[in-house]
Amino acid sequence: MTADQYAAATGLIARSAAGYVSGVPEDAADDGFFGPASVTWRVSTDLAAPVAGLRSLLMQALHPLAMAGVDRHSGWRRDPVGRLAATSAYLAAITFGERAAASAVAARVRGIHGHVRGTDAVTGRRYAASDPALLLWVHTTLVQSSLAAGWAFGAPLSAQDSDRYVAEMRVAAELVGVPRPLVPASVADLERYVASVQPELRCTLAAAESMGYLLDPPGLEEDVAGFWRDVRDAAIAVLPDWAREMYGYGLPPPLTPRRRTAIRQSLGILDVMVLGEPGVLEARQRIAQRMRAGQPA
Repeated sequence: MTADQYAAATGLIARSAAGYVSGVPEDAADDGFFGPASVTWRVSTDLAAPVAGLRSLLMQALHPLAMAGVDRHSGWRRDPVGRLAATSAYLAAITFGERAAASAVAARVRGIHGHVRGTDAVTGRRYAASDPALLLWVHTTLVQSSLAAGWAFGAPLSAQDSDRYVAEMRVAAELVGVPRPLVPASVADLERYVASVQPELRCTLAAAESMGYLLDPPGLEEDVAGFWRDVRDAAIAVLPDWAREMYGYGLPPPLTPRRRTAIRQSLGILDVMVLGEPGVLEARQRIAQRMRAGQPA
């Protein structure tokens, strides 16, 4: 099956927005695992989040065992938008949800992972979605991508807050089953870990097809497609050079101040579209109110 045989991306904004709303509590009993004063909440509400999400998927797909699990055991090809919406719901619940809700959704994911196992046809190696090594790769690429996207197109974090974000996010890795001592606790640890995994990475046919779909989704609503191209270009621009080379992507145009501004404008327009979906504005207002209340006097 090739990239043009994936299901159409109809409803990308609406379904992802609904997933997000489902993860944000209306009347939270507690502040969850991070809390409104955390760097994690700040990063998760940054306009650059779509770039971070797409970059993280590009990075994750380069691990052949992680990609094999997704390709063979998920509904990714039949309903790619549904899978993205489910991811949106999961991240919102983990980030903003009460501890009990976050723990419950993480337990469901661990239960699903327990059934995902097999042998990768490319490497001949066994894989299991519950393998801490694979879970750590997925976690670390998300954290690294959030930092890279924020530095390039969002609200850049200071060095201190960048380290704090990496350290805070260790709990997200623990929730899905990664032992805490394995999880990077600083940006330097993060970079060393990614470098250590790099020799295992490759662009398999499944990675090329699935990411080709995401970069240019068929059936995307016309008013979204143009702005999505800017998100795509931004994600490719902040990939490591070696990752772009694995995919065979050409060197992107320079990120001049004018180009950065254009990408930020597209991200802003996409965000307005998301805000127009049912429940999103109210969810954002609840988060903003809690963040203001959580700031030190």
